[in-house]
Amino acid sequence: MSTNPRPLDGLRVVEVSSFVASPLCGLTLAQLGAEVIRVDPLGGAADINRWPVTDDGNSIYWTGLNRGKKSVTVDFRDPAGQKVVQDLVTDSGPGGGILVTNAAGRAWMSHEILSGKRSDVITLELLGRTDGTPGVDYTVNAALGFPSITGPTDYAGVVNHALPAWDVACGLYAALAITAAVRRRDLTGAGAQITLPLEDTALAIAGTLGYLTEPQLGVGSRPATGNDVYGTYGTDFVAADGGRFMLVALTPRHFRDLVSMTGTGDAIAAVEQALGADFTREDDRYTHRGVLTPLFAAWFARHTSAEVEAALDQASVLSERYRTFGGVVESGVLERNPLFTELEQPGIGTYLAAGLPAIFDGEHYFAGPAPELGSSDGF
Repeated sequence: MSTNPRPLDGLRVVEVSSFVASPLCGLTLAQLGAEVIRVDPLGGAADINRWPVTDDGNSIYWTGLNRGKKSVTVDFRDPAGQKVVQDLVTDSGPGGGILVTNAAGRAWMSHEILSGKRSDVITLELLGRTDGTPGVDYTVNAALGFPSITGPTDYAGVVNHALPAWDVACGLYAALAITAAVRRRDLTGAGAQITLPLEDTALAIAGTLGYLTEPQLGVGSRPATGNDVYGTYGTDFVAADGGRFMLVALTPRHFRDLVSMTGTGDAIAAVEQALGADFTREDDRYTHRGVLTPLFAAWFARHTSAEVEAALDQASVLSERYRTFGGVVESGVLERNPLFTELEQPGIGTYLAAGLPAIFDGEHYFAGPAPELGSSDGF
């Protein structure tokens, strides 16, 4: 592991949290060099045994999100335990005075109380819903509209996403907010009271990407498109041996290469003339995807996955073969990517763990293994 200075060296962050967004914020700050101390109740928070787990019952989930941190456990109901947390936040030197938490409703850990002990304290509280009531990724997502357009177009029900995308985005927004608040404190000496609702994270992103703007402007709600990419030409194809590929033709060049690769030039030209379409235009490619896709699909159905991959290697069209998680590991991509380094995690085993995706001066930043619960008691 590199010993070069990191951007957040010298910061101390106290994290009182559980589940995804708040621990991901702490992990991101730790990878950037901050000393992150996770504080849990005695016996661990609600996520201490969350799946996936090893055969011995150790949480792969917990250790993954808490790499590179220190661990302290206290009795949150005991005033002495509460004072330990307060002191960790407020008595930690010029780089300290920072709290990240999703444990709302604890008055003794409020910004008001902590700022009374340290005027430049930075607190970030992650909330569920905008009004402060509880909410998690899947309930926020259900209320936002995405499950109604996820899944096959011939399915009348709703489909939840598998990735807790709003939790992930919220955790990264939280890390950004902390670094921004530290920057402001360095310039002005002022602390900050930050609240970050998960619901607002989801609403902001949905609005920015147009999902909420369209109905406001009378365009209507975004339709379900299944595996077709909305607004451009992209969909999945199945090879003769069952291999499945995702292709996206964003540009006229991509589309030309797809046509050339599949030998469908004459058929595509005839369709273009018959429909009065111009397939150099992205909107025409999207509008007439129902006619285009069967023409391309016939070529894929005649070729094996190996033949498809060889052809795609020679074309500019954006593509990738669908894989399982196990297939990703078996492909060797982790070993080839410097984002990953071998990590020996006590209680879990040795595996390749990801570092910070951003590359600073040619280097990924890695965090060490997750601590054993309470192993850093003594602060």
